[in-house]
Amino acid sequence: MTTFGERFRALMAERRVSQRRLADLVPCNDGYLSRVARGERVPSGRIAERLDELLDAGGQLAALRDPSPWRTLNGAVSLDDRERLALAAKRPARLDTATLDTLSAVLAGQRRLEDTIGPAALLSPVTGQLDVLTSMLRDAPAPMRDRFGRLVAEWSVFAGWLNAALRRDAQAVALFDRGAELADEFEDGTIAALAVSFAGYVARQQGRPRAVVRASAAALATPGAHPAQRVFDRLQSARAHAALGYTDQARRILHDAADHADDVTDPPPPIYWYSPPFFRLVIGITLSSLGDHEDAAALVAEGKAGLPVEQQSAEWVAEFDEILERDRAD
Repeated sequence: MTTFGERFRALMAERRVSQRRLADLVPCNDGYLSRVARGERVPSGRIAERLDELLDAGGQLAALRDPSPWRTLNGAVSLDDRERLALAAKRPARLDTATLDTLSAVLAGQRRLEDTIGPAALLSPVTGQLDVLTSMLRDAPAPMRDRFGRLVAEWSVFAGWLNAALRRDAQAVALFDRGAELADEFEDGTIAALAVSFAGYVARQQGRPRAVVRASAAALATPGAHPAQRVFDRLQSARAHAALGYTDQARRILHDAADHADDVTDPPPPIYWYSPPFFRLVIGITLSSLGDHEDAAALVAEGKAGLPVEQQSAEWVAEFDEILERDRAD
């Protein structure tokens, strides 16, 4: 496991910032920072957060300083909130609405943070949090159980996505299956459909288009799936049909999905990225797989330009450019 001092030294090198300059900006003693960098001293929470800010580290240093599963990388949780979460973990029967609100804020913040810092830094804390939540679910009080169960389902699927993005396929699929089971138990069609759809993403990464078609069909058939999810799974199915060489069918599915892509407004937090600009990216990639490279490039460029700034440089967005280049080469 990476230590605070190791990551601190790496960030200084990456950002080309000297230790002395950081000491002036914190401000603190240069010798103190030297001991921190060598791993001889653990910095205070205030200094760790200040170093995160100065090194544009997205909360990584604050996370490494604190081994608690509730070390957040998004700054969304106050000390009082963290104490509430720790107490709830010890006594799940006392779970209340305020704690569930805090958990929802943590998950939403970490989802969006992944757009900025990628999946690797989030995998460990999110996995640790999920372990705690899964244990808590057994003793959650009846009035809170349904909402909490839906939250644990969503957390499972997010943890699955992080594994999938890092090509830990077996772990990802197991988490998607568990998330779908919990979503069915607690009647959350949005999360159930997302879990099944993400399994299709893993299959696509593995080069198994027939499995992608099956996963997309299952997601489309999931009761309670959000309209935005249905648009995406039609697009995912079209892309898989194109990979199989079923060009006419792929085009029919693609045109049907494209007709509804601009109708999506205000998707719920678990699928916040499903927006018209995102769908233009996927439509463009599908056209590229069908050989329409010029139209595909234009749509991908338009889609990227329409994304929120924090998403434009996300790792999953870079994939679209890589696919365009590969399709052109083929």
